[in-house]
Amino acid sequence: MIRVLHILPDLVPYGAERVVATLASQAARDRYQVAIASLYAEAPGSLAASLREDGVRVFHLEKRRGFDPRMFYRIAGVLRDFRPQVIHTHNYVLRYVLPPAMLAGRQLIVHTIHNVAHLEVDRLGVFLQRLTFGRRVYPVVIAEEGAASFDRVYGSPRPGLPRPPLIRNGIDVVRYASAARRRDQWREANGFAADDLLILCVARYYEQKNHKTLVEAFAAIAPRLPHARLLLAGDGYLREQIEAQVRSLGLQDRVLLTGRRDDIPELLAASDIFALASLWEGNPLSVMEAMAAGLPSVVTAVGGVPELVAHEKQGLLVPPGDAGALAESLYRIANDPAMRRAMGVAAAKRARTEFDDRNMVNAYESLYDQLLSHPAEKRGALLPVNNRPAA
Repeated sequence: MIRVLHILPDLVPYGAERVVATLASQAARDRYQVAIASLYAEAPGSLAASLREDGVRVFHLEKRRGFDPRMFYRIAGVLRDFRPQVIHTHNYVLRYVLPPAMLAGRQLIVHTIHNVAHLEVDRLGVFLQRLTFGRRVYPVVIAEEGAASFDRVYGSPRPGLPRPPLIRNGIDVVRYASAARRRDQWREANGFAADDLLILCVARYYEQKNHKTLVEAFAAIAPRLPHARLLLAGDGYLREQIEAQVRSLGLQDRVLLTGRRDDIPELLAASDIFALASLWEGNPLSVMEAMAAGLPSVVTAVGGVPELVAHEKQGLLVPPGDAGALAESLYRIANDPAMRRAMGVAAAKRARTEFDDRNMVNAYESLYDQLLSHPAEKRGALLPVNNRPAA
């Protein structure tokens, strides 16, 4: 039995956290025992409860804000308790994991870069990762653009080691596709008419997601689309700022901030267009989920997004930070039902073909197996390149 310990900052259900939850809950139980360590305390709405129901051990280390040296010995305690053969780290946690892992022995460390490399960690994080990538720590990227940004930031981790393996994120495609039959019920229950045109964004209120530009773009087209509504699903520290922007534009009845939702599949199924104005991205689950639900997308061409949405096929791509271009594309697709239907069908087809989460889980488990079964000096040449199925 191979014991795998995932370590990440918290289990609030956003992209990287849901990827980790999928890797844990769908692990091959006859071969893998998986646990998760969250640096921070359990928060309301956390994924921890559902993970425990799936039989996954979850450790919460009660981290304080800012640098917290207590994490070194608390992680050491988890390593003594769980005794993992593989430590799989996410986001910035390597700075806390490396010292106790080195003291504990020769556990293999895999690290997934969930964003473009230059925005994943601060300068200290880049320094530490440059020292350890390809020696003790084996990085993984989630998109072609992630691989390119890795090359720009780190170069080759060591002589002779190729680019890190590319393992794309995956989702439960069937769950999002099957919600379509509840479209009318959701609209009726939530006060929307059958002819309302719902534009949906599912994203945290962080700078990265750039809600401000999306609201500006919607304000520009709202007078020409009287039945259109913009739904913003999510939470985050910039929420009050976006609420103030909506009030200043007089759009309180047209832009609805729904908060964090537990019914995202139904919300997607009830919507007509998915929109995302991000300034940077890795390989966003929200776009894949919208495509699986059969929605056309109007999204910024950042990170791995163009690897998901082909322009003019499954949606429209726009430059980041350009409210005018975003408004023009939203109006074009909102005003053309035939285009929406054709793009939605193409999006759903691509999701069925390429986005299933079993591809992701199998690729990571294959990576663990390959790395564990070969000496460290031979591991670099064995890494898989891409988990995307052939089109």
